[in-house]
Amino acid sequence: MKYVIVGTSHAGFEAVQTLLKKDSDAEIVVFEAGSTASFLSCGIQSYLEDISKSLDELHYANEASYKEQGVDIRMNTSVIAINPDTKEITTRTTDGVEATESYDKLLLSPGGVPGTIPNVDDQHENIFYLRGRNWADKVKNRMSSAKKAVVVGAGYIGIEAATAYAQAGIDVTVVDFVDSILPTYLDSEFTSLLTKHVEEKGMKIKTGEGVKEFKVNENNEVTAVVTDKGTYEADTVIISVGVRPNTQWLKDTLTLDGRGFVEVNEHMETSVKDVYAAGDATAIPFAPTNDKAYIALATNARRQGVIMARHASGDADAKIGRVNGTSGLAVFDYKFATTGIKDANANSYQGNVKSVYKEDLIRPSFMHDEEKVLMKLHYDADNGRILGAQLMSTYDILQAINAVSVAIEAEWTVDQLAQADFFFQPEFSRPWNFLNVLAQEAQGQPYGADTMLF
Repeated sequence: MKYVIVGTSHAGFEAVQTLLKKDSDAEIVVFEAGSTASFLSCGIQSYLEDISKSLDELHYANEASYKEQGVDIRMNTSVIAINPDTKEITTRTTDGVEATESYDKLLLSPGGVPGTIPNVDDQHENIFYLRGRNWADKVKNRMSSAKKAVVVGAGYIGIEAATAYAQAGIDVTVVDFVDSILPTYLDSEFTSLLTKHVEEKGMKIKTGEGVKEFKVNENNEVTAVVTDKGTYEADTVIISVGVRPNTQWLKDTLTLDGRGFVEVNEHMETSVKDVYAAGDATAIPFAPTNDKAYIALATNARRQGVIMARHASGDADAKIGRVNGTSGLAVFDYKFATTGIKDANANSYQGNVKSVYKEDLIRPSFMHDEEKVLMKLHYDADNGRILGAQLMSTYDILQAINAVSVAIEAEWTVDQLAQADFFFQPEFSRPWNFLNVLAQEAQGQPYGADTMLF
């Protein structure tokens, strides 16, 4: 069986590794548009903050390691067309050389491209995006000379870049047309505190402002960012306004939805026989709503990569499972994690969504430790089914979000979480774990306190 894989990031990498295990006779040909393979964009922040010392560390694999595994990898080569009738693809190298390649099974991981600001000219010097190895290197190198940076976009990637630049002593302003930072990940109880925290660290937050233009000098270098509410000096601009699917080249071959994402079934099959797709250019089943959602996470892409490879190699029962969009991030002193439904997507749930917010100590009071956890739970007010949660603390309690994610997938209720069996040891937790306490708060009947009554 000849498998052709397009793209070597999360889904493509996982597909290759799965095929190597599943089909010992597999002929695997991989096409990578870039000059390096299997780059881990999720690790860019560690590189900007000098934790990872080299971009070479941020790879699952490289050209040499693929070849050592017997994989025929073609670097600097884009796939530009598919002919389902002849089961061939058309490729083009960076030198402009076109060729065709046959396949038995075609596995696509087209990924995404950085979003742009509508109706705003960004073709100026000192404007950067942050996706992929090449941009990561440019953004990192710019840190040595940047004095005033404006980050356009207050989502995950924008906040990561802004944090790294601020920690390097650079004057940073974050601009976004939405009303708060990280709006699709955290609710206002958390973002209000987090905004105050980053401002105390020297970062300026300008939300509710849309970018109108970039001012430039005679050398076409950016000197300021103009919004509908103000003008901000800048010698460096990082644009992080989301990602759009890299699927324009597929529109005449595969069925795409209204937003340009490739439509796939539970086996990751596209509308064309023997052609699969996975990763950021596809939707994925969302457990809280039992519908599909667009959730661009490495964890989701890797799951999808496994499923499409298993099914392509003959495992007819291979199906993608439901996910909750579970993720986490550290921003200066705070660490937060989120899963499932939150205020931003609560209207996607066909039911009566209710939420409860709670702040509590992580350990018993006799440990003389003031570390707190901020928590919020979303649930169905009619049947108590858990739909989502958010956690934040200066202490690293983020692994606890995984327990909530499992509870959502298992369709647990708040009553079950209120009584769930979690370990107790004063150095780490309380007799009632904070997740128990959060669920008990949702019940409206918190159990006995962990403080002494005398």
